[in-house]
Amino acid sequence: MIDRIWHGWTTRENADKYERLLREEILPSFADADNDGYRGARILRREADADEVEFVTILRFDSVESVKRFAGEEYREAHVPPAAREVLKRYDDRARHYEVREEREY
Repeated sequence: MIDRIWHGWTTRENADKYERLLREEILPSFADADNDGYRGARILRREADADEVEFVTILRFDSVESVKRFAGEEYREAHVPPAAREVLKRYDDRARHYEVREEREY
């Protein structure tokens, strides 16, 4: 299992709009597309400072090959739709990929 982790920051004024965009458009489009090996997503949000709200998206895939099918050969580059670019203040240019070694839920 591979987690694809990416960070983006909005102004406080755009935070709810960006979260709604993630929930209602961006993440559902990933699930609806023919993304064999895509296993879901998690959205994290925190008040970063007085002017920014940080978002972390974690996309889960079966393998690096699944990530490449989703994002292409340049899979480390961030996938930021135009609508998201309009409300993000700044964002990572590249996603990071981690092998999930263990997962526990209690």
